[in-house]
Amino acid sequence: MEKLKDPVGGCTTATCGWRALLLPQLNRQSLYVYGSEVAVEKECMRQLQSGVLVIHPFSLIRSYYIMCMMAITFLNLIGIPMEIAFLDGDNGLGWEGFNVFSDTLFLIDVALNFRMGIIPEDSEVAILDVKQIRVSYLRSWFIPDVIAAFPIGYILFFADLQYHNDDSPSKTNRMMRILMFVRILSLIRLVRVSRLVRFFNEVEKVSNANLEVVRLFFRILSLFMMIFLLCHWNGCIQYFVPMLEEFPSDCWVRKENLMNATVSVKYSWGVFRALSQMIALSYGSMDAPTNYVEMWIVMVSMVSGCLMYTVLVANATTMIASTEPTAKEYKSKMSRLEHYMAFMKLPPELQLRINNYYQARYGGKWFDERDVMDTVSSALKEQILTAMCSRLLKRVPMFQDRDINFINAVLLKLEYEVYQEGDIIVRQHAPGDRMFLIDHGQVMVETDSFERELCDGDYFGETCMLTKGKHLATARALTDCQCFSLSWDSFHKALGDFPDVRKDLEKMVQLNSDDNVV
Repeated sequence: MEKLKDPVGGCTTATCGWRALLLPQLNRQSLYVYGSEVAVEKECMRQLQSGVLVIHPFSLIRSYYIMCMMAITFLNLIGIPMEIAFLDGDNGLGWEGFNVFSDTLFLIDVALNFRMGIIPEDSEVAILDVKQIRVSYLRSWFIPDVIAAFPIGYILFFADLQYHNDDSPSKTNRMMRILMFVRILSLIRLVRVSRLVRFFNEVEKVSNANLEVVRLFFRILSLFMMIFLLCHWNGCIQYFVPMLEEFPSDCWVRKENLMNATVSVKYSWGVFRALSQMIALSYGSMDAPTNYVEMWIVMVSMVSGCLMYTVLVANATTMIASTEPTAKEYKSKMSRLEHYMAFMKLPPELQLRINNYYQARYGGKWFDERDVMDTVSSALKEQILTAMCSRLLKRVPMFQDRDINFINAVLLKLEYEVYQEGDIIVRQHAPGDRMFLIDHGQVMVETDSFERELCDGDYFGETCMLTKGKHLATARALTDCQCFSLSWDSFHKALGDFPDVRKDLEKMVQLNSDDNVV
């Protein structure tokens, strides 16, 4: 097998063209989910062999698309209330063009969601079947997305053109009422806030999920963006409601003499009143509300402020409480490790390799594997190891078609090991005291005149299990490797109860010794 050199798992632009953009990329997240470069390549091949046009959740184009849609959605949620409350029809060609562009993009997004791969809540394996994607989307977010994508921007654009081209006073008044109704109707576009929340969830899923800090950052960012939007919308409503009443003489806008003020001044006063009421500091002006409409606005603002504070405290508490105990224990262990390395004055390069090893070995979450295995029953222990390692043992000729009791005895002797890129797993001429089964990763087996690359499911060192001879080649990790090892002592201890198997294996080793390198 040739070494992977392409970031999309061996699919080059020459062979796949633009389809390479739809395939999962080789990055920290895909390696965390699939385990190795070879597994990422297999996922690419699975998508290519399906023969359908589906965007993989871990693809490069998907990542850029989510970031772009998050920015567009956030700008919409800021601009739409500003347009309705303060611009009073003087939007300008730039803003109307942005509205049309946004509506077009959201309509395209609805169509693309029928071709977007899905990461289920209970699994990290992407769903790429078009029928499953379609059914899942139609049953979940299709209707809210269609409502949010309703092309109000097109209606406003053509209505504005008709309004400016019509000279009849009666028709002009009628068009103004229609435009006002359409602008109020455009509030349905605020349903796009659901898209923003979902985009944040998707970013969290496809980010480095093995890094708790990254996930926490996105949660805090989404929380503060929602609070900002609530304050922004409240500030716009403060001015929008008096505008609908055509600014009565006792409204706060006239009292503050803001009728002819600039948009920035009006908006600043609206947000000031909203924040003052939400944090129960004041009414936002010297006088209390003088009409029922303003009184209800103040009450709603105060209640929303209380809810905002409650949500903020609840989310902060949840974030602290939901921090996984294993992640806390990992951070504690790493902190003690860093103190130890500093005390021993280890070289910075070695300290970095040690940190990288712990990240690769434990994935940011501390656990004691021996303690887990010691506390479960023997039956469960066999089932766990069977699920983890049986497929690896079945690929080794010396373990094929063997007594299930012998296989189970060998499974109980396997040890999990992790090697970093560049580590020498075994050296040429070193005593052959172990064999290795590669779960994930790539290993180069080499001598002065021979080299061979091994990957997921391969093995080496098996001939040493009976002869305990020396390794005839050096095995070096090309990537971070997750392996299971079987020591000579453990193997012979398990083999002691199966003399017939021992005889068969000795004959096999004699026949195949010339064909094995390690």
